[in-house]
Amino acid sequence: MRLENKIAIVTGGGSGFGEGIAQKFVNEGAKVIVADINEDGGRSVAKDLGNQGHFIRADVSNAEDMKGLIEGAIAHFGGLDIIVNNAGMGHLPQSLETISEEMFDKLVNVNIKSVFLSARYAVPYFKQQKSGTFLNVASTGGVSPRPNLTWYNMTKGAMITATRGMAVELAPFGIRVNALNPVAGETPLLETFMGEDTPEIRAKFLSTIPIGRFSTPRDMGNAACFLCSNEADMITGVAMEVDGGRCI
Repeated sequence: MRLENKIAIVTGGGSGFGEGIAQKFVNEGAKVIVADINEDGGRSVAKDLGNQGHFIRADVSNAEDMKGLIEGAIAHFGGLDIIVNNAGMGHLPQSLETISEEMFDKLVNVNIKSVFLSARYAVPYFKQQKSGTFLNVASTGGVSPRPNLTWYNMTKGAMITATRGMAVELAPFGIRVNALNPVAGETPLLETFMGEDTPEIRAKFLSTIPIGRFSTPRDMGNAACFLCSNEADMITGVAMEVDGGRCI
């Protein structure tokens, strides 16, 4: 019960890593707002969490949605302690000069602007209560970029830098900010990163991960639980790899 009585928001909580984080948090005693643009997935996960879960539809790139998400969490559960900025998007592998401006803007809005918006609306509340935790789900791509995913890698590098900057600025107010860098996982985004899902491509991808497997929602849930718990109350500004050794 490392998160007992904590209230958390997990964006992108309707599938993949977000679902794993939400489930782990509830198992450890937290109440969780599952935020997702996919209503079916979000409602399904929240239902599985029972009375400890609640769904709020939110487009993390939209200011009004994010404002409503923060206010809705506080209104529903009576407070807010943790925000996990997990919602994200990628693109099919392709040469950097061929990515459309529309796709570039979407990547920036979903992967970077979402962190800005969560801070904009949650930091005043966290400052008032003199505590709070942000966890930003970045990527190994922000540390060790792969070819043909350049602009995705850029957005994740920005998340890591934002994490460190937020950590320094917000530490005096009792607010911690950390990040997780997963390698590709068994989530809806996997095929996006690989281009197509074949045994040959999987084998090639897995050969770059020393432990020999993808990150799982369970891996991410365990790491997120630690960084958001009081056990990590001296840890801030860290971008922890959950990657089986890929970035070594």
